[in-house]
Amino acid sequence: MKILVCIKHVPDMESRFRVNEAGNWYDERDLAFRLNEYDEFAVEQAVRVKEQLGGAADITILSIGPDRVIEAVKKGLAMGGDRGVHIKDDLVYQKDPWQVASVIAAFARDKNFDLVFTGMQSQDRGSAQIGAAAAELLDYACITTLVSFEISGDVVTARRELEGGMRGAVRFKLPAVVTCQLGLNTPRYPTLPNIMKAKQKELLTFPIADFLNVESLAETEKMYPPERKGRGLVLEGDVNELADKLASILKEKAPALR
Repeated sequence: MKILVCIKHVPDMESRFRVNEAGNWYDERDLAFRLNEYDEFAVEQAVRVKEQLGGAADITILSIGPDRVIEAVKKGLAMGGDRGVHIKDDLVYQKDPWQVASVIAAFARDKNFDLVFTGMQSQDRGSAQIGAAAAELLDYACITTLVSFEISGDVVTARRELEGGMRGAVRFKLPAVVTCQLGLNTPRYPTLPNIMKAKQKELLTFPIADFLNVESLAETEKMYPPERKGRGLVLEGDVNELADKLASILKEKAPALR
């Protein structure tokens, strides 16, 4: 079985974000980056499938972006991936989800992957579109927001999270693209021996131009934080006095809140 796992290197969400000088993305300087949380579930599930098949699966870890994304690829390799692929693109943030999915599909199209795993969404952009778009381009089945996964032969039985906390059961045949949600599994921590082994695994780098016509791209024109609509009010003092003060403020503000 051939498995592709698509991952993204994203900023730590505890970071303090600033818009860059061009005004079209966040400033990456002084930010700490990590493997996207949802993508960790994707890597873990791919490795579990390989373990279930007794090692009879080959896992490729793919990431698109500048040189720093190699760090995320190496983590995927240390978790159990067999080879890494870095599609080098210093301006990946300027591309919309369809364009990123087009790169993935162009890479995967002639390689006969049985399963393509992605995270449900990235923590920085949060579009939740790339997995579904890649499936459309590859003409694969697409199942999103998985919270359970069982494979038997070329048939997968899974559960997916729906709106309102509901869950739905699905059964589908391979090939397929699946996106992974919180609760699907518990990602493993790479051990030191596996981190060392990852350094010896194959890591291929390709330019973005090999997979996408870079002369016909949509571009992000402007990015900006939402306008502040007001400031919070901190009340201090005795609890009984605070209750009266809060009631008075709510009465005063009530007409403006309607």
